[in-house]
Amino acid sequence: MMRAIFFAALASVEGFQTPRGSFDPLKLAKHDSSFLHRAPSVAAAGARAPAPAATPLVPAAAAVAAAALPEAAWAKGGEYGIAEGRLISLAHPVAMGGCFLATLYAGYTGLQWRRLRELGVELGVAKKAAKAAARAVDAATTEEVAAPATLVAAMSAADAEVASLQETRETIKSGNFRDVHYQMGTVLLAVGIPMALEGPVNTYMRAGKLFPGAHVYAGVAVASLWAVAAALVPEMQKGKDWARSGHIGANALTFALFAYYQIPTGLAITQKVIEKTRFPW
Repeated sequence: MMRAIFFAALASVEGFQTPRGSFDPLKLAKHDSSFLHRAPSVAAAGARAPAPAATPLVPAAAAVAAAALPEAAWAKGGEYGIAEGRLISLAHPVAMGGCFLATLYAGYTGLQWRRLRELGVELGVAKKAAKAAARAVDAATTEEVAAPATLVAAMSAADAEVASLQETRETIKSGNFRDVHYQMGTVLLAVGIPMALEGPVNTYMRAGKLFPGAHVYAGVAVASLWAVAAALVPEMQKGKDWARSGHIGANALTFALFAYYQIPTGLAITQKVIEKTRFPW
């Protein structure tokens, strides 16, 4: 395109020519062959050869500058402008890569929060066992007879179990995993779903059509599972175990689709995007 503009600019300059021996490193002009062949006869007749027409500098400089600019490789002809460029085309893979990392961290924080709830139940059971062991020791202890060593050892083990569970619960509790998990889920909904829709739209802008395949189908499934997992939260807050299981299952399936389909196919598509686009500026 730029080369055509360059030659069109040269053609618009009336009488543009370069005399023999002039400085022309880019070979932008050609000698007028008819003038060269006529020159001897004109000189022999005693006539003076006509001076070449002056070359307008502004059109020539504009043509050279236009030829030096790189052409943007618009896949669909550039009718959508910057939306077809590399910058916006790479927004989808970059955002979805971040969403994959957010999914991993959301899974970790979610498991930690679930572990904290489980520790509450385990701690209750351990405290009951410790109280039962203490009562057994008290019942076996008299003024004359000490409690058997086995009962004392059982009570000590029960107390140690309670202390260990309490320490673990406090450590997990200090991580504030519940709020972090909620924030990661918000990021996936607010960024992941819109960017999942942006990908096919940008593909259509660049290529004029979509390419159904594993990447598209898995992407639709991932965005849908994010919505399903979020929809189960109100029931989870009511203490419904089936909702918690469904929430965990949806997110686990999301991770599997991401790892097995989205990342390998997405990297291949990203490579093609880089090959076919340039930064718009």
